[in-house]
Amino acid sequence: MKYIFVSFLIVVSLNISAQELFVVTEPASNMPTGAIGVRIAQSLMKEKFKSGYNYHLMPEIMWGANKNLMIHTSAFISNRNRDLVTEGGSVYAKYRFFSVDDIQQHFRVAAFGRYSFNNSDIHQDEINTMGHNSGYEAGLVATQLIKKVAISVSGSYEQAVNNTTVNKFPTNQSNNATNYTLSFGRLMYPNKYKNFKQTNINLMMEFMGQTLNENGKSFLDVVPSLQFIINSQARIDVAYIKQIYSSMKRTASNGLYLKLEYSLFNVTK
Repeated sequence: MKYIFVSFLIVVSLNISAQELFVVTEPASNMPTGAIGVRIAQSLMKEKFKSGYNYHLMPEIMWGANKNLMIHTSAFISNRNRDLVTEGGSVYAKYRFFSVDDIQQHFRVAAFGRYSFNNSDIHQDEINTMGHNSGYEAGLVATQLIKKVAISVSGSYEQAVNNTTVNKFPTNQSNNATNYTLSFGRLMYPNKYKNFKQTNINLMMEFMGQTLNENGKSFLDVVPSLQFIINSQARIDVAYIKQIYSSMKRTASNGLYLKLEYSLFNVTK
């Protein structure tokens, strides 16, 4: 992954500024101080072991506490048991502790953590505290922005616990994992900025992987996506999640992902 990151930086030679706003991963940068964002993420994933689709709805509120700290709260809603029910929620925080800014580029590093609770049944080897498992995650993310291109890498440790006393974590499965991501984003339009009301169109390619620490099972997904930023406040992300490889049991690994977001600035300043 290190060599891919360096090689991509070497061949980049582009000419205007861009934002690093990825679709399924978080960059090291934060939203502005005092801003509040409302996000609605939805996924429609094809079931592997039965007919039909797995639908997840995840409303989220985000707050830029200051220039270095950002806090999210999310709810998890799904139709796994046929009816659309609330299964849990999470609190996420990201703290940017390193930043080097230059003309038309910057490099940032942040630490992040998530705590989640979930009451759904545990039905797969994959650990995912963003919608499936109770537990916590902690890691680091680094993001490089160079003109039109943004590149981000992250690594994290994720620990799952019982999904309530009824849905206990299986003793024959690994309850902790290492996660890793690699994300590329490129500003496709406009070629030249005239004002902040212009719609931005970004093309993304993201890779998400996980290795279970106790048995070595792993998977790797690729997520191509298209992103629209409207009037510098509204955002529409459309993506397709495709499993490239997996040696672990995953019940719904391929499908569509849609994210809608709107930001209000200087709300709590």
